[in-house]
Amino acid sequence: MSDKKRKYGIDEVPPLRDNLLYGLQWLAVALPTIVVLGHTVANLHFSDPIAQTNYMQKLFFVMAFSMLLQLFWGHRLPAVVGPASIFLVGIAASQSSGLDTIYSSILIGGVILTLISVTGLFAKLQKLFSRQVVATILILIAVTILPTIINLIFSVPASGMEFFHFVFALVLIFAMLIANRFLKGILKSTLIIWTLVISSGIYILLVPDYKWMSGTASSVFSNFFRGLDFSFSFDAGVLISFIICFLALSINDLGTIQALGQLLGADKMEKRVSAGVTVTGLTNILAGFIGVIGPVNYALSTGVIASTGIASRFTLVPTGIALIVISFMPGVVSFISGIPPLIIGVVFLYIMCTQIAAGLTTAFASSSFIFEDGLIIGVPLMLGLIVSFLPEAAITSMPGLLRPVLGNGFAVGTVTVLVMEHVIFRKKKA
Repeated sequence: MSDKKRKYGIDEVPPLRDNLLYGLQWLAVALPTIVVLGHTVANLHFSDPIAQTNYMQKLFFVMAFSMLLQLFWGHRLPAVVGPASIFLVGIAASQSSGLDTIYSSILIGGVILTLISVTGLFAKLQKLFSRQVVATILILIAVTILPTIINLIFSVPASGMEFFHFVFALVLIFAMLIANRFLKGILKSTLIIWTLVISSGIYILLVPDYKWMSGTASSVFSNFFRGLDFSFSFDAGVLISFIICFLALSINDLGTIQALGQLLGADKMEKRVSAGVTVTGLTNILAGFIGVIGPVNYALSTGVIASTGIASRFTLVPTGIALIVISFMPGVVSFISGIPPLIIGVVFLYIMCTQIAAGLTTAFASSSFIFEDGLIIGVPLMLGLIVSFLPEAAITSMPGLLRPVLGNGFAVGTVTVLVMEHVIFRKKKA
């Protein structure tokens, strides 16, 4: 981004009024992703509305803390931090292992990522992330989350509404795609939040029996600290599954930080990448300890900056503070989390469509794409899809140690693409 188009540089502090206004803008960008992914995971874990609200409160807090830590000690770039969608695949595949095992694995994964980053090993591991591997992982994240999206869309309040949900979902996804095509600037950047608001209102008008809020605790702090009783539980299979998920998370983090640095012409990028990935590892340790899905830097930050010209990292400080305040307000969290599952599912589908677009863009970024490259990407995608839709009987028949890995479509696809790229179709060095 040229200096002429940029209103504020990375380390410039805008006037208070402007800073608060831009912070509100970033909040509109950050909220939907936290709500969509948090709502999805909370529904997987709990049926009790109070427990779901408690989960969302802790998630808001971890995302806010991670964002503020990145701004002042990590990469120090203006980036939105949100829940890592890749963990949803690992969580869904490991539900039978229990919450303690799942979040202990996220904690251990955070420790490993932190150690790899601070010791300098991450730079060497980057050699594994070829164009085909990155493209496949981006697409794998989207396709292996499909079963969860389908369950959300067809989570009907009463039998006989399946066809209505199907039609509503089709109309809404195409409406979002049309809006994405024609909207510009901040309206395009905040498309998801307007979709959540407007489509939820329409849904409630059409389905008046839907209950928006129920079971919200009146106390603030007692509800937040509920469930903070971490209990370590180790399962090798679940850990391996999440380590593979952390591989994808590190690719996402690396790509986002590098893209922001290139856009803004930031200096000392090697140090920024190392510090940024280290903070991501540390905050995933915190997420595992608290018992929520871990954070990652979001690449959509580059689009917001490009459209607004606001590059100051300090504009995200009010956003982080606002998220912390929200985390201690269960009534507000419950209201935000009351969005119908159908709407969450469609918005999630839209986000994953953009993920596939990013993967395809990466795959075809080079003019040297050949048939073998197509196989390297296609075979892992097919295997990942097959595993994602395996019958429950097939999953339960697997050995307990291997079930979290072989029953996880993303894990199977990721291992396959690494084998295809670096073993079967390994290219000779020039």
